Amino acid sequence: MRTTKKRPLALAATAATLALALAACSGGSDDETDDAPEASELGQVGAMEDYGVGTTFVATEPVSFGLMYRDHPNYPLKEDWDILTKLEENQKVTFEMQTAPLSDWQQAQSIAIGAGNAPDIISVTYPGQEVAFVAGGAILPVSDYVEHMPNYLDKVEKWGLEADIDRMRQQDGKYYVLPGLRESVRPSYTYAVRKDVWEQLGLSLEPETFEDFAADLAKVKAAYPDLYPLSDRWSANGPLEATLNVAASNFGTAAGWGYGEGTWWDEDAGEFVYTGAMDEYRELLEYYHGLIADGLMDPESLTQEDDQAIQKMASGQTFAQLTNDQEILKVRTAMTEVGTQGEVAMIRVPAGPAGDVLAGSRLVSGLMLSSSAAEEDDFLAMLQFIDWLYYSDEGLEFAKWGVEGETFTREGDKRVLMPDIDQNGLNPGAPKALNVDYGYHNGVWMLEHGSSDELDRSMLRDEVVEFVESMSDKELAPVSPPAPLDELEREQVSLWQTALRDHVLQNTAAFILGQRDLSEWDAYVAELEGKNMQQYLDVVNAAQERFAEQNG
Repeated sequence: MRTTKKRPLALAATAATLALALAACSGGSDDETDDAPEASELGQVGAMEDYGVGTTFVATEPVSFGLMYRDHPNYPLKEDWDILTKLEENQKVTFEMQTAPLSDWQQAQSIAIGAGNAPDIISVTYPGQEVAFVAGGAILPVSDYVEHMPNYLDKVEKWGLEADIDRMRQQDGKYYVLPGLRESVRPSYTYAVRKDVWEQLGLSLEPETFEDFAADLAKVKAAYPDLYPLSDRWSANGPLEATLNVAASNFGTAAGWGYGEGTWWDEDAGEFVYTGAMDEYRELLEYYHGLIADGLMDPESLTQEDDQAIQKMASGQTFAQLTNDQEILKVRTAMTEVGTQGEVAMIRVPAGPAGDVLAGSRLVSGLMLSSSAAEEDDFLAMLQFIDWLYYSDEGLEFAKWGVEGETFTREGDKRVLMPDIDQNGLNPGAPKALNVDYGYHNGVWMLEHGSSDELDRSMLRDEVVEFVESMSDKELAPVSPPAPLDELEREQVSLWQTALRDHVLQNTAAFILGQRDLSEWDAYVAELEGKNMQQYLDVVNAAQERFAEQNG
């Protein structure tokens, strides 16, 4: 058992000031800053006296933090990784690791937290995954402690993330995840098309609207009448999950992977409505049904395996499908393997009836802290270390690129990996990989690339940077207000949510494929009403009103 040593510590004034400002301008609990312990009340072992923005964290004596580590099969944990060596040598930090494989990660998290034996730091947690653990008291309300994290607060304020943070707040006005922070939403999914075919037919790689894209597909169909111009993928757990997610914001709704809990904030009405019953959702389905009805999209898009879709693209059986900045490489590799000549390129996601809108969160995978961590004698050092590694410019670069002069060099303002090290195809054929052999570029310590635009783009291929920049003038979809449910309400709505979502997914596929005529839309909405749609909305809207009244 550790011996607790406490001594007065001077807290950086900027962090305290930012914490007060964040609580004041956000929907945080009025008691949040009152609940926040002073630095002198926290375990002092290893903590720095003058820690602040721009300070490199170095523990005043060696410290060891418990870490629940997600072991990824693409870069299995190695005890002699350079990142671990450097953190021990330079920050005086080591870890007592409790590991779990990626395949069992969420289950392992749940078991450890439920049993009360989770280590101090619980890695790779997406905002929303913490909700199930809040009532049990096993995880820490980290919002009570962020005043001791100056880099985190600085980026929240500088990047205007207050509303995004508020969305994480639970019914008590506190939040329980330290998320990865992005300066901007980074789009990665779009349609890949055969650039050579598009150029042959005089088509644009930046269609202005989805209707323009459909017209382009029709021109491809006219030139190649025996094939479907578009054969899509990602329907394993629901119809066209990735495609509908990418398109939906431009139609004024949410769908696919972005469907969430099925509620959509109607700004004009000042209340949540049910997403799957919106006229905008119907318009989205009408568009994709039209593609199938006109022979422009392969009906197997809703049932085929991803590899089957990739092979169709690779063999020239189709000329377009949804992709992302990594999956497009698989298409190119498959084309090379089967000997298909041609070039594949990503297009800009078009605008839709609701405008030129990009949906997505600037909060990405982050951390939970075990409640017991607050009792550790080195808790303040733990907060400072987390703040430095995950939120300071220096720590973010270190976790992503490693050490200058050892894993990368600089050519002007550009970072360049050492020639014998590869990552993301930057040095194809290099004998070593930055994550596999060194432990950097690792989701446990990098929070899914959460960082500044400059650092986020620093490892992207030129074509990906061009795509991201082409999307930068899209309007960002607004963030809906918080509507956290208490434990009893969550139990009450869980069955409703499942039944409603299942019915929506089933009918989404039926409407798109033409198995159910869109003239039956009103009957479909009535079916949702029969599955407690209004009762569900009543609970959610009451929660939103309650939170607004309590938190301002």
